[in-house]
Amino acid sequence: MKTKNVSLFSKFCKCYSRKSMAETGVCPVDEDPPMLTASDEIKDICKDLVLSDDQLHMLMDRLDEEIQKGLTKETHKDAIVKCFTTYVQDLPNGTEKGNFLALDLGGTNFRVLLITLEGMNFDMKSKIYAIPQSLMLGTGKQLFDHIAQCLALFVKDLNLQDQILPLGFTFSFPLTQEGLTKGYLVRWTKGFNCSDVVGQDVVALLEEAIARRNDVKIDVCAILNDTTGTLMSCAWKNRNCRIGLIVGTGTNACYVERTKNAQCAVTGNYAAEKPYMLINTEWGAFGERGTLDYILTEFDHSIDRNSINPGKQLFEKTISGMYMGELTRLVLEKVVDSGLLFGGKCPTDLKKRGKFFTKYVSEIENDPKGKYSNCREILAELGIRNVSDQDCENVRYVCSVVSRRAAHLASAGIATLLNRMGENNVTVGIDGSVYRFHPHFHDLMTEKISQLQSHTFGLMLSEDGSGRGAALVAAVAASKR
Repeated sequence: MKTKNVSLFSKFCKCYSRKSMAETGVCPVDEDPPMLTASDEIKDICKDLVLSDDQLHMLMDRLDEEIQKGLTKETHKDAIVKCFTTYVQDLPNGTEKGNFLALDLGGTNFRVLLITLEGMNFDMKSKIYAIPQSLMLGTGKQLFDHIAQCLALFVKDLNLQDQILPLGFTFSFPLTQEGLTKGYLVRWTKGFNCSDVVGQDVVALLEEAIARRNDVKIDVCAILNDTTGTLMSCAWKNRNCRIGLIVGTGTNACYVERTKNAQCAVTGNYAAEKPYMLINTEWGAFGERGTLDYILTEFDHSIDRNSINPGKQLFEKTISGMYMGELTRLVLEKVVDSGLLFGGKCPTDLKKRGKFFTKYVSEIENDPKGKYSNCREILAELGIRNVSDQDCENVRYVCSVVSRRAAHLASAGIATLLNRMGENNVTVGIDGSVYRFHPHFHDLMTEKISQLQSHTFGLMLSEDGSGRGAALVAAVAASKR
């Protein structure tokens, strides 16, 4: 199970190319290409991005210590990895029934979903709405008024404005919760910095925005993180799912912990007799106060300095899609400036922050071995033409080093949680664009988690994202009222 866990999605990725199969009619076929490798000089520039198992085991030890601090009441306030209690203690059992709304907010877009459950059958309608950057950096009132407006439009389009609809609110930012429907924002991440929200109950802010409109009937039953939603969504299909992982714009994980260890749970707002509770680790913050300094490179320090939150979310900055493309660009720029790529001539776009997108990393690594069509198209978009196969191989090597490190760091985190749980046959539900679209991320994680710990496990792609999970949390919560 540990070494042969290759999903259909992973197999599909082997047939993916930048030019769609619909255009070509066939999957790319590997021939016997000339064997090219990156030069020793380029490998030397990248050497600090290649992590040993010893380094990863040290990371696991430190992460485990930080998780324990987050769980412990006396140390929680000063802990880096906060391990917030979610108050989700019941997983779906397949008997949920009815119409449920989900609101999924966690990036530059948000989704509104209507999910109709009937046992193990479900119907899902959804719509994606954009959040302009002006709202991401505006006031909290503006943001929540925009969300409420889109929510109302969605409900009215389905002619459900007169029906009381339970809603699960996926809010993918660090929260301190005091119950299923009370969550206080700790800090903004992922490019958001709305005023008058940090320290506030975001459920109340959403309810106030809905009330200001007074045109739809929505009952907010639960607030949760996208990792919790991912876990719940996967648990609906696979009862062994006990860990939720996001590797997308950001990264985070949640897992099933013994309730007695959730020392920060507010007395009276949860059922103490229930043995387990989901814990939202907020592990993206891991690395603050020097805990990851031993693996951070000059490229990581540059990413951090130029971010909107220097010194924060360092683990996230080494893994997630928000930073992977820029990290790759910084390495490529140094390689070019060292005279080892493109004849030492660095094109203007490669010198600009944010111009090398994370999707480029996945697409370049999707090229079949010895073929460089995706790479050449991407380099042409950046104004780099007439490149040699060796140049393309060098670019692909840099991409692979950055993405492999991200996969190995995420693997070390999951291995830490598996060790804490001490159970076999645990399924890890995973969502996020990096895991979903990178052609090798699944296999890299499967291999490395197996090497770092001894429990059997499986990795499961969340097909429906965290939105369905939010509706399931609302369904379970509504049934308990």
